[in-house]
Amino acid sequence: MSTEIKNYHVLFYGGPEGYQTNRAQIALYGSDGKTKGYVRFNDPGMQYENDYESSGIIRMHLPSAMFENVIDVLRNEKPVYLYFAQGRGFLSTSKEPIGEGE
Repeated sequence: MSTEIKNYHVLFYGGPEGYQTNRAQIALYGSDGKTKGYVRFNDPGMQYENDYESSGIIRMHLPSAMFENVIDVLRNEKPVYLYFAQGRGFLSTSKEPIGEGE
């Protein structure tokens, strides 16, 4: 089951190790204002956790190089959905017509 994401919040972690193996995190919220998931980013050489879902909250892990792409989707696309399947988190848009523009 996918959840439409309505809001997000960004955190960056300083220090050589970041925080809890992560360099940055984007918290994702549904229309009810509740946390629906986290997209966590890791620098090269940092330990990656597996994606998982616990108590209805999805935790997804990506390389730090993907941060700008994820922020771009959250800023410019609508609607955006989050779901968990086959042991992985997914952040997606819906079908859009070719040439629609911004």
